[in-house]
Amino acid sequence: MRQSVVFAAVALLFASTVSPAQAADTVWSGLVMANNAPEPTPIPSELNKFEETLKQLFGYNQFRVIGESRQTLRSGDEDWLASSKYFSLRVNSKPATNSGYRLSLQLFQEQKLLLETEAKLSRKSPLVIRGPQVGDGQLVLLLVVE
Repeated sequence: MRQSVVFAAVALLFASTVSPAQAADTVWSGLVMANNAPEPTPIPSELNKFEETLKQLFGYNQFRVIGESRQTLRSGDEDWLASSKYFSLRVNSKPATNSGYRLSLQLFQEQKLLLETEAKLSRKSPLVIRGPQVGDGQLVLLLVVE
C-alpha cells in the first residue's frame, strides 16, 4: 500500500439544475474496488447507470462493490457506516437544504483516518470520490440518492 494517497473528488453532474432535497430520500453509499481484468465480471446492478462514466473517469474495466450501506434520510441528520474488510466510510448528514444534503465524510483504512471532507449530495448529482490505490486497482467511494 502506498504511503501517500491522493484523493480527488469528482461530482457527476447529470443535469444543469439541482432538485431540492426531499423527505425520506434513501442514500446508497458504496465502497467500490476498480481494476482492470482480462475478463471483467459484470458490473453490479447498483452501478449499472454509472458504468460508462466510471470507466471513462477512472480508466478501469471492472468495478466490484466491496462494502455498502443504504440509509433513509428522514430528518436529514442521520449517521451511517459503509464498510468492507479493510476500509470504512463514515457519513454524517446535516439537515437538508433546498439544494440537497450536506455530508461530512470520513474514510478509514482499518483505524487510520485517510480522508475527511464535506460534500453536497443531491438527487441529480451523485458523489464520486477517488480513493487510494489498492494492489492493482483503486478504491472508489460512491454516494447516490435513490
